[in-house]
Amino acid sequence: MTFQLEGPVLEGAYVRLEPLGPQHADGLAAAAAESRGSYSHTWVPRGIAEAEEYVRAQLERQATGRLAPYAQVRRATGQVVGATSYWEPRLWRGPDRLDAIEVGFTWLAASAQGTGINAEAKLLLFRHAFETWGVARVDLKTDARNARSRAAIESVGARFEGVLRNWSRSWAPGEDGKLRDSAIFSITADEWPDCRARLEKRVASYGTQP
Repeated sequence: MTFQLEGPVLEGAYVRLEPLGPQHADGLAAAAAESRGSYSHTWVPRGIAEAEEYVRAQLERQATGRLAPYAQVRRATGQVVGATSYWEPRLWRGPDRLDAIEVGFTWLAASAQGTGINAEAKLLLFRHAFETWGVARVDLKTDARNARSRAAIESVGARFEGVLRNWSRSWAPGEDGKLRDSAIFSITADEWPDCRARLEKRVASYGTQP
């Protein structure tokens, strides 16, 4: 059977990852309306019209089989606080076996940053990729200039592999039509058990904070 990229609902203590749909547009617009200081190199919609277009664009990518987009929902309140995705499945050894997947198109509302939601979302996404799909690697990329994003990726246990020059379009404001250098990180199947243990410990630590 040929592998089809589909992202199921993934739920933890702090976050529920729901397959992205039009019903999430209002929540995404509200989340993105908070402080935008961390979005200088990231595709984040501004206002309800852009949020609706953001959802449409991601669903169009989903229809090609290259993307499984999610809304990130804070479990305690049911509030949409951001988005993330599985992206670019690679089936190198045959059509029925997923070898690698990227986690990308990730952003969080300012109020959700530093709350455990990002760490737990990565734990859920990585665990499903390694333990259900059986991938050999998960990779993550960001604009090479985005020091905040690079630090966040390293904090969830991914290893820096290098910078790919002129690798993809730039999402930075004012850089339409330009290309960016992308910093690439990865976790391999051999590294996953240690990475999982560190992520589980980190997620658990948020429950001890006042």
